[in-house]
Formats: sequence, structure tokens, C-alpha cells
Amino acid sequence: QVQLVESGGGLVQAGDSLRLSCAASGRTINNLPMAWFRQAPGKEREFVAATRRNTFYADSVKGRFTISRDNAKNTLYLQMNSLKPEDTAVYHCAAAPGIILSSLRDPRQWNYWGHGTQVNVSS
Repeated sequence: QVQLVESGGGLVQAGDSLRLSCAASGRTINNLPMAWFRQAPGKEREFVAATRRNTFYADSVKGRFTISRDNAKNTLYLQMNSLKPEDTAVYHCAAAPGIILSSLRDPRQWNYWGHGTQVNVSS
């Protein structure tokens, strides 16, 4: 079992930066595939970024967002720069010990989820 708790969301203006954190407990995140997804009102949950042996990004955030982990702190991060109003959503972190590469972008393939942190970007 993995418990995930996100933090770091808030209300910012377009062009600003935020760093989201996802604190994990229950097991070490070392070598554990992890990801960030987001869900805007009325929309499906959307892949943002994942880290496995490498890092992967949605086209909409590539070059602006960076996923990273600190194994010593058992924490996953999402650094978000040059934020846009369309980045407004609830951001969830996820973990999946056995996920395969081709399934990284499918939220149904991830086993453990946090409750999310709200990010609002005003224009």
C-alpha cells in the first residue's frame, strides 16, 4: 500500500510558477513509477507527467513542467513554470508498482492516488 498526499497548489497569475509536492508513505518511492495527472471541471483526468526509468510529459506541458523525486524525502515534485489559465485543474499524484511503459498515460492503469491539490491560474 502507498499513501499519497499532495500539497502546493494555489491561485496564481498567468506566467507565474508553482511547485507541487506529493508525500508518499507506506513504502519507499525509490524505483517506483509515479505520475501527475490533472482534472479540470467537466473534463476527464488527463496525463501530465510521469517518471519511471525516464521522464515523460504531455505535449501541453513539455518545456514548462518538470517532474522529479527526492528519494530521501520520499516525495515527488512537479515544478510548473509559465503557467497558463488552461493549466487550472485539480492535480493528483499517482503510483503504480508494475505499470508498463505503454500504459503510463492511462489513468486507469495507476493503482494509488492522492486526493489532489487545486491549481488556479488567472489571466
